[in-house]
This record gives sequence, structure tokens and C-alpha cells, in this order.
Amino acid sequence: MHPATTTTIGLGAAGLGVLGWASLIERNAFTLRRFTVPVLPAGAPSLRVLHLSDLHLLPRQRRKASWVRALADLDPDLVVNTGDNIAGVDAVPAALDAFGPLLAKPGVFVLGSNDYFGPQLKNPFGYLGRPSPKPVSTSRRLPTEELVRGLRAQGWRDLTNRRDRLTVRGVELEFLGVDDPHLGRDRLDRVRGPASDGAALLVGVTHAPYQRVLDAYAADGARLLIAGHTHGGQVCVPGYGALVTNCDLDTSRVKGVSRWWPGAGSAPSSAAPEDAAWLEVSAGLGTAPTAPVRLACRPEATLLTLVPRG
Repeated sequence: MHPATTTTIGLGAAGLGVLGWASLIERNAFTLRRFTVPVLPAGAPSLRVLHLSDLHLLPRQRRKASWVRALADLDPDLVVNTGDNIAGVDAVPAALDAFGPLLAKPGVFVLGSNDYFGPQLKNPFGYLGRPSPKPVSTSRRLPTEELVRGLRAQGWRDLTNRRDRLTVRGVELEFLGVDDPHLGRDRLDRVRGPASDGAALLVGVTHAPYQRVLDAYAADGARLLIAGHTHGGQVCVPGYGALVTNCDLDTSRVKGVSRWWPGAGSAPSSAAPEDAAWLEVSAGLGTAPTAPVRLACRPEATLLTLVPRG
């Protein structure tokens, strides 16, 4: 056999192996990330916050739903859901069942683009140059209202362009939330402003971590920012990391915990002021059905332990 032919066959086999790993193994290798974040005032009890994002759930994905349901064993004090819960018109009952006992916990949520519109086939290389395009008028609408009604009925607070407050273990938390910035639905004018009197912590919640939203939250005094949307880059280069964030966030913050302050997007991390907010971005638990692969980026949920500053 000609050496070039042997090389071609070898590269093809390697490519098929990587694709098999990314689509069959890693995409279903769910993991829990844990971070401790010092954002509470002195003397406050620690709080356990479970962050869920980007399930992109279909009814047939019973393994994923079972894994999410089992997270109730963590006994979190608060659940934060940053959207993109469903991926089909029949997925709302499956999503509510997956959340299961977590719905009995205090919770807040915002919506993502895939809570409004079904997935579309797109050129995957288009993501390398710019964020994914907005849905067009022919995009299939998903049962958003059914999803929102189901979450509200269980007591989770809807932060869609809204502020709200919750007392968790005696700690007064105030939340800022916007509709999905990736769709341009965020209305920061409806939520801007400093924390109310008596609030121990101001928390900014968004599906997509666009800089305009993060800057506004941080400028108003939010010290914890929580987002999803990026999928952690979804298909990453082993040993290097993410190539894209699908928004204007830099790839160094594509997942995990970092610091944020107004203007952080154009400044080195070493320039972070002492009172900079803590930003946590989840790589999420799913993928769009049209791109069912993850490479060097396992699907995840996050357990944040909030502790007193200093």
C-alpha cells in the first residue's frame, strides 16, 4: 500500500475515533464542578448554590435527566437556572421532571434562545468568526410559556428583565436578571440600580455573558455574576482550551470562576480591583441536537459555596 494511502487511512480512523469519543462518550460524561466564592458579609452563614444551564433536553435523553434529578442529593440552599432548558416542542414535561425535587428548593431562572426557538442546522465553522446568528422568522417556536408556567408554579422566581429578592438561610439576596442578550432581548433599563437596603448580596443573572450586561451588573454593585450559554467552547483543543465563546466574552473566561469589573473585557486580569465581582460561567449540560458533540469540555453543573469575604 502506498505510504500516502496509509497516512490517509490512519488520519481517517483517528478522526472517526475522536468523533466517536466526542459524540458518544464525553457528551454524556456529566460532572459536577465545585467552587468557593467569598461574596457574603462577615458573620453570614455559607450558602450552597447549584447552577444549572444549557440542558437542551429532549424527552429521550433519560440519562441526562436522571443525572440532573440526582443533584437534589446535594441539598443546595438555592438553585440558579440560566436557560436553554429544552430542545423540542415536547420537552417541557421531561425538563420539569428532571428538575424534580430541586423545584422544592428556592430558585431563580432566566431564559435562553433555545427556550424560545428550536435548533437549526448551521455551518459549524461559522462560530469561529462570530457568534451564532439569531433565529429567523421561520425558526420553530418552542413552548416557552408552558416552561415558564411550570417553573413559576413550583415557586422558582422568573428574572426575565426583572429584579427580585429571596431570603435564604436568613441571608437577604437580591437578583438582577435579563432576557437572553444573545437575542438582544435584554432590557437593562428595567433592572439597573444598586442593591436595596438590607440586601446582603446583589447577584446578576444572565443566560449569555455579553460584556454590556456584565459591565452594567458590576457597575451597580453586583458581586456575583452567573451565566451559561458558552458551552465552555464545546469543542476545545486538548491542552489549549476553547476557541470560541459564542458571544463577546474572552475565551479565558469561557467557563469556571474569574473576576469581572466594568471594562474588564479590555483589561488584563491582573488589573482587577479589590472589589471586582466574581463571575461564574457554566459550560452547561447539553448540546444542540444539531451538534451533539463535546471535546475536551465535559458537560457540567456547578455547586458554588458562598462564604463571607475575607
